[in-house]
Amino acid sequence: MTYQEKLTKAKARLMLEHPYFGTLVSALRIESDPDQLTFKSDGNTVRLNEEYIDKLNVSEVEFILSNGAMHAVLGHMERRGGRDRWLWQEACDFAVNAMLVKNGLQAPEYVNYQPQFEGMYAEEIYSQLKEEMKYAPDTNHDSSGDAQDQEESPEAQSGSEEQTQESPQPQNQQGKAESAEEQEIGQQELDALQEELKEHFEQIFNKLKRQDALPKDLKFVVPEYFSHKVDWREVLSGFIASYAKSSYSFMPPNMKYLYRGIYLPSLSSDLLRVIIAIDTSGSVERELLGTFLGEVESIMEVYPNFEIDIITADTKVHSHKTYLPGEALEYEVSGGGGTDFRPVFEYIDRNIDYPTALLFFTDGQGIYPDDAANYDVLWIMPKAVEVPFGEVLLLA
Repeated sequence: MTYQEKLTKAKARLMLEHPYFGTLVSALRIESDPDQLTFKSDGNTVRLNEEYIDKLNVSEVEFILSNGAMHAVLGHMERRGGRDRWLWQEACDFAVNAMLVKNGLQAPEYVNYQPQFEGMYAEEIYSQLKEEMKYAPDTNHDSSGDAQDQEESPEAQSGSEEQTQESPQPQNQQGKAESAEEQEIGQQELDALQEELKEHFEQIFNKLKRQDALPKDLKFVVPEYFSHKVDWREVLSGFIASYAKSSYSFMPPNMKYLYRGIYLPSLSSDLLRVIIAIDTSGSVERELLGTFLGEVESIMEVYPNFEIDIITADTKVHSHKTYLPGEALEYEVSGGGGTDFRPVFEYIDRNIDYPTALLFFTDGQGIYPDDAANYDVLWIMPKAVEVPFGEVLLLA
């Protein structure tokens, strides 16, 4: 099996067996790089040594690609703080690899994996590694099996300044030295790419979370995705954005970064249809509801092709109106009785074709349907209430 065939098969198996890792890998550029001892990821590109890959089986290549993708998601340098750079990278690699093994991927020999680091954050692993180094001052820190920044080991760092001074000036495609302006434009483009990848990774997470298809122990690698201390506006914006971009397609790919060999999905122009159900029973706070609808209206201004269906109900549906771009979101408060959520879901099944997402504004006190909806549901509440299906967004 050739190098390229092995990569293709590994990526296909990841998409089938580990969709989160497979989808991440599909968004990254993969390059052959004979200067790498094994492999390395810099956040945008996974660089592989072909001779090293030739020695691995397909399952081990799956592990390598997943490792590179997770380091791109991890953003480990943003969390480093004042920690030693090399040791922090080692800790992050141990955290990533422990999570990959927990999910059934086969680790190649000599990668940074130790079973005792399973279920630990990189910060915890760093502290333990640092403590162990106190009792092994002569330890060689060269990481022959490490995926990340091998040149940043203590031995390599000692000559980094000299190497930087002697390194040639960046050149453009014609082989001429780049001007400061060209270098600045290149950095701006790279920053834009990294920001777009970050947004794309978050959309992948949100989509697979709703499908209950996230890997085990992912929270130890990217804890910020699981933090509850998040502004509800950011969560709401991400939820809606995931539907605006979830019908993405790689045919044709996003042309903006195609020349770099990076295949991001292109956005479709499909209609974004969001349903908002409003509990009009007497316990709902009108001021909070107004704030919520105002935020939805602001978010929808970003998308040129959408419809918003607003349904009001208590124990029965009182009103339904469809809003198009440019129309102010308005609603009439009618009802004021008890709360039964079932009529809303029954109404949607009868009257709205192809619903994608329902945002249900309520206090959560009511009768829920026995069966989960076949579309995603986000319950918008001022206080946490246990729900039988869907996700809860707290307005605080």
